[in-house]
Amino acid sequence: MKIGLFYGSTTCYTEMSAEKIQAFIGADIVDIFNIKDTPIEQCLQYDFIIFGISTWDFGELQEDWESKWQDVASLDLTNKTIAIYGQGDQEDYGDWFQDAIGMLHDAIAHNTTHRIGYWPNQGYEFKASKALTKDNAQFVGLSLDDERQFELSEERIHNWCVQILEEYAQLAD
Repeated sequence: MKIGLFYGSTTCYTEMSAEKIQAFIGADIVDIFNIKDTPIEQCLQYDFIIFGISTWDFGELQEDWESKWQDVASLDLTNKTIAIYGQGDQEDYGDWFQDAIGMLHDAIAHNTTHRIGYWPNQGYEFKASKALTKDNAQFVGLSLDDERQFELSEERIHNWCVQILEEYAQLAD
């Protein structure tokens, strides 16, 4: 099994999270790509894809993702397994916390994919998010806030990696 992890990062938080995910799962299993330097279409070479994205300011996409947004929407991810993680600031941008995760989730929704890695929304203080499931019980991906809760990120990443590996194994059964 090989996993392709594709991220965009301006302040290095999303990149550091990618490196932690790779370290936990294994560098021999997870290939990391910065979408600034890699065509997003390269993700199609993988059956299991992790996308890393951060939310900027008032619910905006990180610049590298924004520059490739049309390419993202046209990806044929049929039968791929997709997990998403993101960075956001729940205090200063609580009305838009993790919106980019939700926007990415929706941008690829036209595909028939296996979505894994949904994450509980407990332990966060925010007002609104496009990243919540319809019942508002979960985020559609791992939600990290290295601005306000850096001390929780390592454990969250660890638990999420265990979760997505278990969910992926269940799909294979």
